[in-house]
Amino acid sequence: MDGLAERSISRRRFLAGLSCGAAAAATPGLLPAAKTEGTRRWRMRLSTSSIHFSKLPIEQACERIAKLGFDAIDIWSAHAGCPHLDDVAKRLGGEGLKALLAKHKLELYAFSVYAGGYRRYAELLGKAGGGVAIQGCAGPCKPSELASRMKKFMEGVKPLAELAEKHDSYLAIENHGGSLLSGVDSFKAFVDANKHKRLGIALAPYHLQGIKASVPEAIRIAGKQLLFFYAWQHAGGVAQLPGHGKTDFVPWIAALAKAGYRWPVNPFMHHEPAPDAMSKALAKSRDYLRLCYEEAVPK
Repeated sequence: MDGLAERSISRRRFLAGLSCGAAAAATPGLLPAAKTEGTRRWRMRLSTSSIHFSKLPIEQACERIAKLGFDAIDIWSAHAGCPHLDDVAKRLGGEGLKALLAKHKLELYAFSVYAGGYRRYAELLGKAGGGVAIQGCAGPCKPSELASRMKKFMEGVKPLAELAEKHDSYLAIENHGGSLLSGVDSFKAFVDANKHKRLGIALAPYHLQGIKASVPEAIRIAGKQLLFFYAWQHAGGVAQLPGHGKTDFVPWIAALAKAGYRWPVNPFMHHEPAPDAMSKALAKSRDYLRLCYEEAVPK
């Protein structure tokens, strides 16, 4: 039996005996983590996205995510009708959001601003304490034009990078099928062209697997410019989540540790089930990722 099969069986046995009850409380003061030095063990932290509970108010979404033991939250704007970020902007503001997160001992990791764009929410993110804003990239190009198109993209995004600097935040660009940032060659072009200290990559393995690209290689190339990692596999329904589909996440966690990734790992899926089913699915993913971490990162 090969190592992958052994790991798969051990994780199945482990998960079979786990309860999906309440997890330990999250630990505050985590973003970003201190750099790993010498032989100190890399520590994996976990966040998840508010869109998983888009049918609930932001207060209830935060409560569920905290009770599941996540360290931090990624709050979504109106993609697929998610109400959370616009509700925060209109009703809570930066100070109100800080108070809500403090109540649940959650850190603010990110604003996902695929709907609306970063500029619309930049001031709010800064007032809430800063974090990572995530948005998409430009359209595709011919391979022969990749370097020049990426350079042009970097010039165009400069005002947003400066805005991130002003509001003590970061801007992460997600890879997506059919966009300028898609395969590993485009990751290298991005890293080579990027001179902005507050700009980096939000890596979505779902889309890399869709084009049969190597996720560990993309992590290696992104290196210190990796600002967000979706623990998200190419599958349908709940099988998109870690521990539910077929993907072995141990090599991905090992690659993150080797790269010195400083931010939380974010289990993710689209088209979420009802809140109670979503909570149960995320609990399984949380436990699975913790087991992957124990296997991937030596003590």
